[in-house]
Amino acid sequence: MLGLIISIVVIGLIAGALARLIVPGKQDMSILMTIVLGIVGSFVGGFLGYLLFHKDGADGFLQPAGIIGSLIGAIIVLLIWMRVGGRRSVRS
Repeated sequence: MLGLIISIVVIGLIAGALARLIVPGKQDMSILMTIVLGIVGSFVGGFLGYLLFHKDGADGFLQPAGIIGSLIGAIIVLLIWMRVGGRRSVRS
């Protein structure tokens, strides 16, 4: 169980960091938010993969397709985050 949690955090960090490198612009995020971005991106990528190909992660956790799906999901989540976060303004 502890190994699964550590691997989820590591894959989240890698996917989140790569998404932040690929998407242009400045993202004001901490390391913790980058990990959360990658983890949420993994869920989004897995869900989209299931919808498109009707396959799930029953064949194993660390697969190249799963890591690529995590990266694509993290990019989608980051783009949505930047779009929604850019609308914040201070009203006086």
